Amino acid sequence: MTPLVLDASAALHILSASEVVPASPLALHAPRLLRSEVLSALHALVWRGGVPPGAAQAMLRRLDGLPISLFVDERRLHERAWTIADELGWAKTYDAEYVALAEILDIPLLTLDGRLARGVEHRIRIVGPADL
Repeated sequence: MTPLVLDASAALHILSASEVVPASPLALHAPRLLRSEVLSALHALVWRGGVPPGAAQAMLRRLDGLPISLFVDERRLHERAWTIADELGWAKTYDAEYVALAEILDIPLLTLDGRLARGVEHRIRIVGPADL
């Protein structure tokens, strides 16, 4: 199994793809924040008319079926994310939680967010869907 931290951009990509889970065996990990970020992104897509409500609901059901281990030591994660956001000059800690989890677990981050990838590639290993 290939362990990876999954961010919201990669989760949305997987959820919108025709296959249920990427073909290669993956061990996906994420902060609890992932579920809220995916919910918010899907709601925004529906609100803007980019995705029909039924399709967004189906994607949320698919999210429930993905084998994702949610990190439970939130105090440790939040402390590390706070430090990372400070070090990188970020006002918000959302992205820092994914980076912190990749550091804590010492595994790559799967993302489609180019800005995030460029900002942290010196700290952690970044992979995209093409790398799978």
